[in-house]
Amino acid sequence: MHILISALSRFTQPTGLCRGAANLAKCLAASEQVEQITFVLGSWQRQYFEEDFQLNSDKIKVLQIEIKNTSLKRNLWFMFELPKLVNKLKPNIAHFSFPIPFLNFLFSVPVVSTIHDFYPYEKPENFGFPNYLFNQLFTYLAVINSDGIVCVSQETLNRLQYYFPKVYAQGKNRVVYNYVDFENTQPKLPIKLNLENRPFILSVAQHRKNKNLHLLIQAYAKLIEEKRDIAPSTQLILVGSTGPETGNLIELIHTKSLGDRVLLTSSIDDEQLCWLYQNCQLVVCPSSTEGFCLPLAEALYFSSRVVCSDIPIFREVGASDCFYFDLDDDPVHNLSQAIINALKQPRPQLPPDEFRFSKTTAMTQYLEFYSSLF
Repeated sequence: MHILISALSRFTQPTGLCRGAANLAKCLAASEQVEQITFVLGSWQRQYFEEDFQLNSDKIKVLQIEIKNTSLKRNLWFMFELPKLVNKLKPNIAHFSFPIPFLNFLFSVPVVSTIHDFYPYEKPENFGFPNYLFNQLFTYLAVINSDGIVCVSQETLNRLQYYFPKVYAQGKNRVVYNYVDFENTQPKLPIKLNLENRPFILSVAQHRKNKNLHLLIQAYAKLIEEKRDIAPSTQLILVGSTGPETGNLIELIHTKSLGDRVLLTSSIDDEQLCWLYQNCQLVVCPSSTEGFCLPLAEALYFSSRVVCSDIPIFREVGASDCFYFDLDDDPVHNLSQAIINALKQPRPQLPPDEFRFSKTTAMTQYLEFYSSLF
């Protein structure tokens, strides 16, 4: 089987969306049924995909697209040039790793789209005006033109049913969880963070409003000010690419006089990320909404203590392995108390054979779904 994966996006630094695309390619490459994967990305993406995400399988052929990295150029390429590429290469399946604008009749093979969330409909403030309108349009086009839809969680599938009941009723959709696989990754100390054996709290998220990183900074400041149950030298490390909230977060850090305590970093490789998960005091995921939240699954993989907001998707992913806090009433107090409670408990020990988000499971589910579309 030959599968073409489109991962071309605007991002000049690695994001969770990029990691999801790389993981899709790597899990499919592990199957004997798959002979080749054509992995399509922009020229500005190649370095971080190959270095940070280790696309080193002989089956994965990276195809670099030389266009200008602007919204207009990318979307015109999706609409008119991507169909030409697919029809020329003649893969068995074209899989788009996130919603892009396209028209089904231009393709000669089945097209599958992965839907991570419905932020354009539920969190338009993440994109601003008028960008959210374009993102709503692109999501709409992706959903109605796909031969098959992969949702990254049951919660996302529920939202598909809500926003696109007719598409949902056709039954050509499937939940395939994002998976975690650091089996061949050797942890490496992130030297540039200058941790110097200091304890730290970790959060991994892009700087967007729904990630609620401002709540975490405020809760951390509260714990430091009140000197409550955390070591005075404890730092807060926020790993994630910049976004619409970056300026507000930096301003909040300065307002709270936390410039030497809160570390923002947007570019670390898998080896360094592994080290952070393994050595942190705990991981915090305070989002108001998510499609899946890969960092939560990654934290569970490393048996980290995890504190997260009490929202349906986190209950779906984290089950009973997390400490939850309420986003209503006084979320800063609720979060700070949840951190205290979590720190009093030993690190959990999740047996590897009980980990739900495995590469093998994802691979099997993808291939079964592809077969149903022929």
